[in-house]
Parts: sequence; structure tokens; C-alpha cells
Amino acid sequence: MGIESAPCRLFHSLWVILLFLASAQGEITIYHTNNQAAFTTAPGASYSGVAAYDPATLVAPPVPSPTILTTIPVQLQNAGTPNLSIKQKGSFIGFSIEMSVTNQVLGKNSTLIQVPFLNLMANIQQRAGSVTIRVGGNTQESATLVDTLPDGRILMKNLTGVTGRTQTPPLDFTRDMLYLMRNISSFVNVHWFLGIPWFVTQPFDLAIIPASQEILGDYLLGLQAANEPDMYGLHKHRNGTIYGPNGNDYYKPYDYMKEISSLLTQIDAAGDDPTGRAKTILVGPNSANFNWTLQEIWDAGFVDTFTDNLAYLAVEKYPTDNCNAAFGGGPVTDPQTEIANYLTHAALKNLLAPYLASTMYAQTKNKPFLMFETNTASCGGFRGVSDSFTAALWGLDYALQLAHSNFSGAHFHLGGQNVYYNPFTSPPTNQSTFHQWSVGALYYSALVMAEAIGASNQTQVLDIPIQGLSEYTPVYGIYENGTPVRVAIINYVNDPTGANTVHAVISMSGASMPASVKVKRLSAESVVQKGGYTWANQTFGGNFDSDGRPMGTEVIETVNCDTTALTCTIDVPAPGVALVFLTDAAFTENSGAPSVTFVTTAQTKTHNTATVDPSVLSTSNGYRMSGHDLAGTSKAPNNAPRAIQTPLITTLGLALGAMLVLVGR
Repeated sequence: MGIESAPCRLFHSLWVILLFLASAQGEITIYHTNNQAAFTTAPGASYSGVAAYDPATLVAPPVPSPTILTTIPVQLQNAGTPNLSIKQKGSFIGFSIEMSVTNQVLGKNSTLIQVPFLNLMANIQQRAGSVTIRVGGNTQESATLVDTLPDGRILMKNLTGVTGRTQTPPLDFTRDMLYLMRNISSFVNVHWFLGIPWFVTQPFDLAIIPASQEILGDYLLGLQAANEPDMYGLHKHRNGTIYGPNGNDYYKPYDYMKEISSLLTQIDAAGDDPTGRAKTILVGPNSANFNWTLQEIWDAGFVDTFTDNLAYLAVEKYPTDNCNAAFGGGPVTDPQTEIANYLTHAALKNLLAPYLASTMYAQTKNKPFLMFETNTASCGGFRGVSDSFTAALWGLDYALQLAHSNFSGAHFHLGGQNVYYNPFTSPPTNQSTFHQWSVGALYYSALVMAEAIGASNQTQVLDIPIQGLSEYTPVYGIYENGTPVRVAIINYVNDPTGANTVHAVISMSGASMPASVKVKRLSAESVVQKGGYTWANQTFGGNFDSDGRPMGTEVIETVNCDTTALTCTIDVPAPGVALVFLTDAAFTENSGAPSVTFVTTAQTKTHNTATVDPSVLSTSNGYRMSGHDLAGTSKAPNNAPRAIQTPLITTLGLALGAMLVLVGR
């Protein structure tokens, strides 16, 4: 904190004294070398910061009893394997960004893109070929496209006009938000979903339709027609009695279908779709399986009526919610009681069982079926669950189970600073000059999933049925053109003793096993660990630690097979994941080239930034220890000796230069 004048020095001294007095009973935060925050609190105190950086951890569930099967026979079949999924794309797992935080996640505007975001997407693209992102959520439902906003902003929230239990603020946004998205696609192969505002239907606000078509072009995959319309009654977004004594709801699938018909009529009347493409890329019904069953929607003739308009069928589903903790209204769920529910394969199969008939139905209609928005728990997730290694294991198992269940893709949702479940989080605005991003557990899930599926777009997934297999150790076979190419083995058990390390003995009928296989591992010390997980020995670190590029040296293990028994044995510690590459081609398909990453060309604040060495934090005071590169918290005075000072290059944006000419045409 640079103090340049005597009055400022006096003010600073008084401020420090007041701060000390005010915090004498409070909480001390020390940032260690990995930038993870360690919190010491006075009696009765607790962490009071935002959820995204909450340091609290849970107690890992006990080792299962009875004991699990640890030596697992994995018998693969070279051809003719039954029950394989439909063919899946490497971009199967994408991300859903709440529209209200796009300026935090994507960039400040179309010329200042968040470089860590580009790098995170480039990692996925390198493995999958492309990335799918949905921008929307509750905040899309009343978003208004306006010509300009104060101070060149691309969006603004009306915090006085919040609605519904989730306290969703109306948004204003400018065309520059769409140009921002288009410029991102110029660097990384990102394709987008957007949503049409649906709270007001007479008339619809159609402005986003021509604007998104004009600016995004073929990078626009679809336009969401309503967000969880089966919950409109609950959230009072339609007039009338919400629920009668028999649970009858006045807003039904037929009413929703009438609104879609009205939308199409209004688009034609306004001339907002001159090419006709927008009317063919709708996404629906986007229901949350809350008050309508999917079968009700199909029986109402939804798909047949709008078959020429629907590019995707989609649903949104979270396993449970933590809304009482976020918004009040009832008993708050204890995360400690929930964590075990995220550490079993059976729980995921039960979650997706109600959708299996609909994924089969979608195939008969030749429509891809998406899990459009999902995460560990709605209303921000659970502390110690959604932000721990538990979520990384759960997210990968969930992704593979979705693929096996014939979904065609899914989006892990992320919001702002006040949620636990973000796959990645930009630093708070007032810390963005000296803090980097925080990469969450579900980003690791998405990265591993991209590598498991690969870029061929011919991948089929099988949840391998194995006699005696524990619900804590699912095994997936990944096939291309009917041939097994990779195997994913997940171990949910938390046991540092090694007694529950899984030994997967892989064999193959109809073909010989190779002499050796390559293995990459997703690892952590425990299921409750926060941050610092490794994928093939590389990590994105802890809170405020990442520029979007993996850190460390990649380690790919080579495991020799038993050429006599024709088996390969892969050990998977408890907890952990092993991804086994059965052929060199399966490995090089999506691991042969490094990710194309980006550095910033924009430089913002270059002094008055603080990085404090914990060993001197207790004795340092302003410039007192400035001879140590990390110790000083103030800029050295002009006449004082100083260490070499390197400007802090921040990751706030990327100047796009001549690219603006391309996207502005």
C-alpha cells in the first residue's frame, strides 16, 4: 500500500490502529506459499469470507464395511460388446456460466479477455477438439440487450429488482458481451448456447436472436427456450395460485408449448430471423423434473410439434440442493451428512435412472439429449463436498455415467464468489492485480473426461458389469468403432493404509493384450482435500494459484503386462483414478501435443501490490522489511535502497488488436 504524502501516512497509521482494535477478537488470514489460506480464529469466531475460498474441511467417511473387492477382473471384448453407448464427442463435458458473472469469467469486455479462462479452455480443446459453453441460467430469463451501459460495461445487475427464491437480479447487457464471446472463439474453439428471456412472453424480448446470430454465427449452437419452466409456478413467474391442496399446478406443458408457438410467430412478425436458422436451433424443454415428468412433456406432443425447431432436447438436474443455507426457509443440511452420498457409484445410477427412457426416446426422434445444467447441489453446493476431491471423483463418474446413459453432453455450472461448486473462479476484483484464479475439483473432472473420450467423436462408453464389484470402485470401458481403447477406474474409498488399493486385472478376448500400457492418474491425499490435486503429476494448485496452465512435469506411467497370463494389472490407490491407454494410438490421439496457451499483453496495476512472506508477516510493518523481495508491503521511498522490483504482469485481459476488424465486420 504505497503512502505518498504525510497526510496519507497519518491516515494510514490511524487506520491500522483502528483495524487492529476492531480485529482483536477476529480472524487472521495468512497466505502460504501455495496461496492456500490458513485461518486462525478467536474463540467463537468462524470463517466469514465468501464461499469460493472457504477453508473448512470435513471428516472423510470411514472405510466401507464389509470390505470391498480389491482385485477386480476387467474382461474386455475386442468386438461385439453389448450395451455400448451412442457415439460421443470429446467435448461431452462443457461449462454453464451464469449470465450475471460473464464479465468476471470471460472478460471485462471484448478487448480484455480473461487469459486464465482462455488457457483453461485450451487445455480442454487440446484433448477434445472443442469446448461447449452455455451462458445463461436464471439470470438470462429477464436479461435485456441495451445499446450502452455506464463506464463501458458489458453488463449490469439491478440488485433492487431481485425475484424468486434464488434472488435473481434482472440484467442489462450490451452487444459487446457477444463480441467478447466471438473473440474467445477466435482463439479457442469454443461453441456457445444462449437463452431467450422467458419471464415476459407478451411480447417476447427478441433482441438476442438477431444479435447472437449476426455476431456469433456458426459458433452459436442453440438458443434455450425457457430455463426450468416446470419451476415457474414455485418461483412465481406465472400468475395464479401456485399449488392447490392436491398439488395441482396451473402452468402445464401445454401452456409452455403455447408460449413456444407464440415465440415462433413473433419472430416471423418481427423479421428477426431472416435466414431462418434461429428457429431451427431451439433447446427445450429444459425442465428440472420438478413438477412435470418428462413423459408428460413427450405425451403432450412437444417433440413432434416442434421437431423442425428443436436442435436439442435438454434437462437440468442437481442431485439435491443447499438452498436453505443460501436463502433460508427451513433446516440447513449438514454437509458432513451429505459427503457419503457423493462417494458411491450407486447414487449416480439412481440419479440418472429416471432419464433412461427419455434418452432412448430422443434417439428415436434423432435428437441429442443434453444435461444442460448440473453440479453437485443447487444453490451453490456444499462446503467441503463441492470444493473437495470428493467432487472431482464424483464429477468424473457422473460424466462417464451420463455418456453411458446416452446423454449427448452436459454442462457443469458455475457462478460467482458465493458458491462452493465452481469448476474455476476468478479472483475478487479488488484482488485481481495480485491474485490468480482458483481451479476447482470439477475442472479436473472435465479435463480427465476430455482425455478419456478423446477427439475422434466416435467414442462409446460402457459401465462394465463385473461380478462382485463394489459401488465404490466403478470401472468404465471406452471404445472406438467397437474396439476398447481406454479404461477408467475410479476408487472412491478413503484409506491411506493401502489396504483398499484396487488392483484392476485387465484382459481382452478376441485380441492379445499389448506388452505394456500407459497410465495417467488423478490423485489426492484424501477425499476431503481442497485444491492441489494432480492429473498425471500436474496441478492447478490451490486458491489464487493458477493462470490456467497446468504446473509441474507431466508423468505418464508405463505398466508392463504379463505376457504369459495376457493381463495388465493397474493399481489405483484409495482414493484416486487411473486412466489406462491400451494402445499408443489411443494415447497420442489426445495427448500428443501440448496445449496452446496464452499470455497477457495488457498490463494494469504495476505497483502497490502485496505478496507477503508468511515467515516475516508477524514482524513486518510497511517498508520495514523491504530488503526482502517478498516481505515489503509498501513501495520503497525514492531515496531508499531497494531490491530489484519486477512489475506484476496481471492476467486481467488480452488485447485482441487486428482481430477486432474480423469480428466487427
